[in-house]
Amino acid sequence: MNAEQLKGNWHQLKGEALEQWGRLTDDDIDKVLGEREKLVGKIQERYGLSKEAAEHEVNVWSVKFEQ
Repeated sequence: MNAEQLKGNWHQLKGEALEQWGRLTDDDIDKVLGEREKLVGKIQERYGLSKEAAEHEVNVWSVKFEQ
């Protein structure tokens, strides 16, 4: 799923993101607004991951929603 698709489908994917990354708060999810870089940043912040590791997690997660 590319950045545009993520942003366009964010309303439907918010719950999936919260399920995947339980340390993210509802407020975190609302601030992300479907922007891939913001999601990566929040995952880095909450999980103490490198940018590369957080990007990898988002990439693996988003593949589940490709059609």
